[in-house]
Amino acid sequence: MSFISLKEVVDFAIEQEEGAYQRYKRAAELTESPAARKMFEELAQEEATHKEVFSKVDPDKIEEVNVCKIPEATIGKYLKEVPFRPDMGYQEILTFALKAEENAYQLYKAAAGMTEDPRLQKTLLTFAEVELGHRRKIEALYEEKVLTEG
Repeated sequence: MSFISLKEVVDFAIEQEEGAYQRYKRAAELTESPAARKMFEELAQEEATHKEVFSKVDPDKIEEVNVCKIPEATIGKYLKEVPFRPDMGYQEILTFALKAEENAYQLYKAAAGMTEDPRLQKTLLTFAEVELGHRRKIEALYEEKVLTEG
């Protein structure tokens, strides 16, 4: 994944956050577990908040540099890409979400290296850590529900 400008990163981030919001709302509808439903609803709300923050960023006012660091990958790296569909099953949503959270984490880490604006950099790194937390939650669910229950 490469970007020419921080504006492209911001536009892409807005699109990704909206997609994540829709996925987690759908996952909340599909799951039978009240705990998983609550987690997916919380994840959806966090993604909506991220989208709102990115919608307020003015990339034209941000000084840019071209430095990208790609962080480590985890279980999501080894899962097959699954295109999003409204009728996805629970396992498919978990797989899709893992890939999406891994990509979001890498996006925000890389974008933080593309700006010298300390406030935006801090926001991007904070979002990266939040996405890493999302990934870890989903990995735990995936391991519990898919890998152990088959």
